[in-house]
Amino acid sequence: MQASVDPDRSEWDVIVIGGAAAGENAAQYAGQFSGLDAVIVEAELVGGECSYWACMPSKALLRPVEVMSISRDLPGMKEIVGGSELDAQAVLARRDRVVNNLDDTSQVDWAIGAGIDIIRGRGRLRGELTVVVTAPDGAERTITARHAVVLDTGSSSLIPPIPGLAEARPWTSRDVTNLHEIPRRIVIVGGGVVACESATWLHGVGVAEVTVVEGAPTLLAKNEPFAGEIIEAQFAKAGISVRTGTRVTAVQRGTVNEAQVGHVHGDEVTVTLSDGGTVIADEIVVAAGRKPNSDDIGLESVGWSREASQHGFVQVDDHLAVQGVNGEWLYAIGDLCGRALLTHMGKYQARIVGEVIAARAAGEPLDDAPFSIHTDVVDRDHQVPQVTFTDPEIGSVGYTEAEARDAGLDIETVEYDMAALAGTYVLRDDYIGRAKLVVDRAQDVVIGATFVGTGIAELTHSATTAIVAKVPLPVLWHVVPSYPTASEIWLRLLEALNTRRRNGG
Repeated sequence: MQASVDPDRSEWDVIVIGGAAAGENAAQYAGQFSGLDAVIVEAELVGGECSYWACMPSKALLRPVEVMSISRDLPGMKEIVGGSELDAQAVLARRDRVVNNLDDTSQVDWAIGAGIDIIRGRGRLRGELTVVVTAPDGAERTITARHAVVLDTGSSSLIPPIPGLAEARPWTSRDVTNLHEIPRRIVIVGGGVVACESATWLHGVGVAEVTVVEGAPTLLAKNEPFAGEIIEAQFAKAGISVRTGTRVTAVQRGTVNEAQVGHVHGDEVTVTLSDGGTVIADEIVVAAGRKPNSDDIGLESVGWSREASQHGFVQVDDHLAVQGVNGEWLYAIGDLCGRALLTHMGKYQARIVGEVIAARAAGEPLDDAPFSIHTDVVDRDHQVPQVTFTDPEIGSVGYTEAEARDAGLDIETVEYDMAALAGTYVLRDDYIGRAKLVVDRAQDVVIGATFVGTGIAELTHSATTAIVAKVPLPVLWHVVPSYPTASEIWLRLLEALNTRRRNGG
C-alpha cells in the first residue's frame, strides 16, 4: 500500500503514531477547527485493532448467535428455525465484509478526505518532536512535529508465563475474531469479557466442545457477581464447560505449524489444570488480558522511564500529556495510557487531546473545569461504560457494590428481575436478566449500574448519563420510561428503593 503524502515532506503540526480509531480522532480533532495539519503513521491497517481484529468482527460474529437464540424462543419463529444451526460459512463471510476483508482503503480515504495524511510504516520517537518511520521495505525517514506527537500504539494479547503455552502458538484475540477454520474442540484460558464473548460465538458457529478455564471463583469477576453467575448458567445450558477456580499449569503440543491468523496452529493440545485434570483440544485461545505496546517506540529517548511506569503503561495527566516528559508536546491515548482499555474511551481521550493540542498551539488557556472540552474526567472517576455481548448481554458502568464498599463509600443498593418487566416479556418467552443500582447515600445519586438481559446494551448509556451528570434520584423519578421497553427497569428500581426507604429500610 502506498503512502498518501509527498515522500520528501518532513514536517507537520501534529504527528500521530498509530492509526486506530483513537488516533484517527486525535488527528481529526486537532485540525478540524484550528488549521493545524496532521499525519498518521501506521504500520498495519488504518482503523486499528477495533476495526479489524476486535470490536467489529466480534460483534459481527455475535449478532447471528443472538438472533438465533431469540428465534428459537419465539412462537412463530421457533417453528421455522426448529433445530437448525447457523450457517457458519455465511456468518464468517459476513464477518469478512464487516472488516472489509482486512482492506483499509475506506479508512484511508476518510482520513485523506478529512485533510489527514497517512504514512505507512512503524514510527518511533527519536528525541523531542521527532519521529523516525521505518517503511515496510526497511527504508527510514525522519519527520518532525511543530506542536505535538500523539501515541496511539494500543495493546497486545498477554501470554501468561505458563510452561509450554507460548511454544504451542496459541490463538489470541486476533485469531478468534478472524477464524477461518472451525476446530471441533477449543480451550479458552481466561474468564473475562473476551473469553466469554469468544465462547459465545465459537459455540454458535459450531465448535462442538468449548471449555473455559478461569482462575477466579467466577466468570466476569470484575462485574457484579450475578452477571458471571447468569452467564455461567447459560453456558452450562448450552453445553459449554466452565472450570472456575482452576488454573492452567502446563500446555503441550506436538507439532506447531506456521498457519496464518485464524487457522489451526498445529497438532492437538493437551492442557494440564491445577486440579489435576487435563483437557484435550484442537486449539487453545488465550484471553488473559492485554499488555501495552510501549516497547520499541522510543519513549526512553525523551526521558520516559519504564521502571517508573505501571507494567509498561504510559502515565498521563488529565490533558493526556505524558508524565515525566518535559514540554507538554507528547501525549498518549487509548490502551497505551492504561486508563480504560476500551475503544470508546480511547476515542473520548482522543477528542480531549485534539482540543488540547489545538488550544495550546493557538496560545489559548485550557479550561480545567470538569466537563470542559480540554479535560479527561470520566475514566478516573469510575464512570466507564462497558457492554459484554454475551447471550444475554451485560451492560455496566461505575462502581460495583464491592468496589464502592472497598472505597469506603456509604452506599445502598437495589436490584430487580429484568424478566418481570412488560418490556422484556414481549422480547422473548424465557427472558433471563437482572439489574442493580449502587447509590451514594450522601449525594443521593447513582454511582454504579449493572444490567443483564437480552437487548440491554442501549440501557448502559442512560446509566452513564445519570452517573456522569450526577442526576439526583428525585430528578430521575421524573424521567419517564417508554412503555413497553426494557427502560422501564429504571422505574422499577426507583420504586423498589423508594418503598424500602419509606418502610425505614
